[in-house]
Amino acid sequence: MKPIIEAHLAQPGLVVVEIAAADDATAFAFQDQLAARWATAPAERTTRNPGEPGVRLRCYLDLRQSPH
Repeated sequence: MKPIIEAHLAQPGLVVVEIAAADDATAFAFQDQLAARWATAPAERTTRNPGEPGVRLRCYLDLRQSPH
């Protein structure tokens, strides 16, 4: 995964979430659950590390805001 950019954590309540899952469907389902509770900048695709099982996904949450 790419390094976390300091601006993504510049204020209290900002969170970077890295998800490791067996497959794309599971990773996106978890991201959807997060987005239902908090303002989220969702990822559009997962990444795979050669030689490692599963997929990874990174999304950004703002715990100060709810999506409703």
